[in-house]
Amino acid sequence: MIKRLLPKQCLLVFSCLLFALASNAQSLSKKQIEDASENALPEAVKDLLEFLQIPNNGNFPEQIEKNLNRCSVIFSDLGFKTQRLETTGAPLLFAEKIYKKKAKTMLFYLQIDGQPVDTLAWNQPSPYLPVIKKKVDDNWVIVPSIENNAELDKDWRIFARSASDSKGPAMAFISALRVLKKLNKKPEYNIKVIMDFQEELGSPDLPGVVKSYSALLKADAILIMDGTRHLSNLPTLTYGARGIATATLRVFGAKRSLHSGQYGNFAPNPVYEASRLIASFKNEKGQVVIPGFYDGIELSAMEKEKLNQVPEDMEVIKTTLGISQPDMVGETYQESLQYPSLNIRGLKAAWVGEEVRTLIPSEVIVEIDMRLVPESNGKRLMNLLKQHIINQGFHLVDSAPTDEDRAKYKKMASFDYRLGSSAFRTSFDSSLGKMLNLAMTRLFDNNYINMRTTGGSQPIGPFINTLGVPAVSLRIPNPDNSIHAPNENLRIGNFLEGIMSCITVLNQPMQ
Repeated sequence: MIKRLLPKQCLLVFSCLLFALASNAQSLSKKQIEDASENALPEAVKDLLEFLQIPNNGNFPEQIEKNLNRCSVIFSDLGFKTQRLETTGAPLLFAEKIYKKKAKTMLFYLQIDGQPVDTLAWNQPSPYLPVIKKKVDDNWVIVPSIENNAELDKDWRIFARSASDSKGPAMAFISALRVLKKLNKKPEYNIKVIMDFQEELGSPDLPGVVKSYSALLKADAILIMDGTRHLSNLPTLTYGARGIATATLRVFGAKRSLHSGQYGNFAPNPVYEASRLIASFKNEKGQVVIPGFYDGIELSAMEKEKLNQVPEDMEVIKTTLGISQPDMVGETYQESLQYPSLNIRGLKAAWVGEEVRTLIPSEVIVEIDMRLVPESNGKRLMNLLKQHIINQGFHLVDSAPTDEDRAKYKKMASFDYRLGSSAFRTSFDSSLGKMLNLAMTRLFDNNYINMRTTGGSQPIGPFINTLGVPAVSLRIPNPDNSIHAPNENLRIGNFLEGIMSCITVLNQPMQ
């Protein structure tokens, strides 16, 4: 017997059917995403090339202003409300668009600034005059503009400062929003965007902004459009980043540089003392031997199993890097990223090359960085390093040693450190992780990677600590992109997959 529905029940069923049809219509197929991205690629590349022409060294306010103004125009054209967030230092830019009143909100973090440049070290007229290059006989050569106007080869690359870190990922996100707008499709959630113009300087004003504007920045999750893919160059989701702390160590010799002929064998050369000190930081296996440096970090068998699900071939990695044996901090590359690191990032004593001269230098400057993990504390580790230097027999001074200091102490140094961004880690099983995996599986099947953490640093700690929401990084650039160095580049195929990734993530409902 068929049961007859009452009018109100009919209306409810009809409403549910309409909702289901609307939801199904909203979801884009893999082919639709691929076709729309391919069609959008030429214009997206053109937009990126124009964006890269704006110099973006965060040390220069006028460069920050030009990039901020350009970003404001871009998001205003997309229908976003923009707001300049003033600080005691550099401003940040906020943009917001409400697509569905009762929907959840995703906060996107975009880094807009780039590292300083040495123009003479680049194989092109300027790092801020982007060029497209193709590989010919193991050399990258510029693609003529007439050829450039033809179909873009996925293996060609865009060479410019910030092509990968991180204007390229930012433009992939922007291009995805433009594609959805053209398709008359709305994202599945509301969007907030925060744009940082001094990330390469450690985002000094970001913690204060997050605290002052916590209500404005409130969101259910954070997606970070920054960072390089796994070594395999497969699409990558990364659930954490190491923090950073930096230090400057100066080891002093005589009060001025001395002639090596007149004073050699008499005046001590501080390079030898600095060398012995630096060598005392690590053993021959590359492990830090400062007591307590690795305290609090234990990887369980289950954690190691999860980490090593990332497809990696140790022999391929060593060949790619050009090394015969890695440091033995972890048993694998992924395991090594779970520990804090101690790195000598710069070393200076007198002159080299054509400027070399026969001198005993008066001081050695050692620049140090530590990459931190959630279990470690930057201040504690720096104090451990400082105490280690003292234990090696060095008298520490605040600045240049006085004549009294020089007369009294044989080994003298100064040590100054700075704390940068803090480490963070989001669970693979978080609501954000599950949502992103649904999106990536829809587009790439199982051909993508979940990484627990990246070796680099990102200034997301203040958001997590203040807003208390999960954060994950969507990685787009090719791993051999030379970020921070001359000839930084972005593979066009990666840029295309980045647009595709952003479209499918924007088209995936938040859990």
